Amino acid sequence: MSWFALRDFRGYNGGAMNDAIRIKDLPEHERPRERLAAHGAEALRNAELIAIILRTGMKGRSAVQIADELVGKYQTLSALSRASLAELRQVKGIGMDKAIALKSAFTLAVRMAQEIGGSAPLLDTPEAVADHLREENLSYSVENLQVVLLNSRRKLIRVDHISKGLVDSIMVHPREVFRGAIAANASSVVLVHNHPTGDPTPSETDIRATRELIRAGQLLKIEVVDHVILGQRTTANPKGYFSMREMGLAFAGGV
Repeated sequence: MSWFALRDFRGYNGGAMNDAIRIKDLPEHERPRERLAAHGAEALRNAELIAIILRTGMKGRSAVQIADELVGKYQTLSALSRASLAELRQVKGIGMDKAIALKSAFTLAVRMAQEIGGSAPLLDTPEAVADHLREENLSYSVENLQVVLLNSRRKLIRVDHISKGLVDSIMVHPREVFRGAIAANASSVVLVHNHPTGDPTPSETDIRATRELIRAGQLLKIEVVDHVILGQRTTANPKGYFSMREMGLAFAGGV
């Protein structure tokens, strides 16, 4: 659990923590921590587990009531985990500290699931790459460039987050893209970035930058396998991504 999740928070609507409804002020049989200790985590509702992360409520609302509203608003834990910090803070009683604590907890859960999943995933198609990174990228409000490092069998080594740009542009230098690949002894990389507008169609800047990075990779003996742009699934693009290699852009000869 992050440091943010373990510290004592102050109320986020101007009141000090003395004005907040604390979990320990609830009747003992309603306290999530005591119920977890007595009956195990499986006995608690999702809202009660979230309330433990929140620790305190606000004046007039307990942490459990705030957590109930979160669960009701997002319906599923998957949807809640994708909410941005700004979206989480729209719920009354959720300030920046509480939003960060939630984001930290959900990120740890995702990483644990990846560990439990066993061996590194095979990312040998643009679809596999898109599926691996889609959920994470849905929450980004600006373009983020990620470099997927692959071994000689096209299995994932790790994903390096290289640059965060403006709403529609990313400035990046080849040394930033390939530094991690060299250190990890990667055989190849896949460039990935998101289009917050939802339309994954590459811009001329995207294509030009990809050509430059392909040439840099050739000098370093690290193949740039593809550049996958993530967007939203639509009728026009049901896949929700654009593969430059598949479409023959920047990559000589197409696939």
